[in-house]
Amino acid sequence: MTANLLSQLSLAGGLLAGLASSLHCVGMCGGIASSLTLTLAPEAGTMARARTLMLAQAGRILAYVIAGAVLAALGSQVYFGFDRSVAHVVLRWAGALVLVYIGLSVIGWAPSLAGLDRLGHSVQRVIHQRFGGGFSATTPVLAGLVWGLLPCGMVYAALFYALLSANPVSGGLIMLGFGLGTLPAVTAAAFGVSRFVDFAQSPRSRFAIGALIILLGFASAALPWRAIAAFCGVPLD
Repeated sequence: MTANLLSQLSLAGGLLAGLASSLHCVGMCGGIASSLTLTLAPEAGTMARARTLMLAQAGRILAYVIAGAVLAALGSQVYFGFDRSVAHVVLRWAGALVLVYIGLSVIGWAPSLAGLDRLGHSVQRVIHQRFGGGFSATTPVLAGLVWGLLPCGMVYAALFYALLSANPVSGGLIMLGFGLGTLPAVTAAAFGVSRFVDFAQSPRSRFAIGALIILLGFASAALPWRAIAAFCGVPLD
């Protein structure tokens, strides 16, 4: 398997997991996004608030990428501690099972991963109090870094998937994709675009994204890497 193929699969898996995450936690993350925007840019216009929100989300995604890379580096130490051929198969199937479980959870056919989200609501108030005006232009990014550390079941599932990649680059790409996948719904929720949020939370959307995640999980476990490379158009030579 080439590095290019690994990068594509990692980013795709993280992106789908991020889209799924935004469906189930848009309420909390949308509230945090709105709170940060209004607190850090209380007198600003729409464009300035959008810029503030994007900076905060950049900080949040950066926190995800760092955490994913660090955990994947730890996973690589476990990987190199065993027979590599056996460890590769075990981690590959474990990662696939994580994706399948995330997909089933999104559809509603497995226990929800949203239980830890409730812990984040209390932390939301702390963010609002701590970053309350009078700060420099870097504040949104710093607030976003804190935001990225909030308890969230879907984030932890994605981080576990990144850990199983046993490669810091792949782990970072998984979490980059995860963060990018959450951008549309969280941004829409922050600015009150109810139609987009309603679409994102509709049963059909949840089923479609959940099914895609499940298919990606099966593909990453069952299909030979050369078949996946051919499907993605990635040369192995």
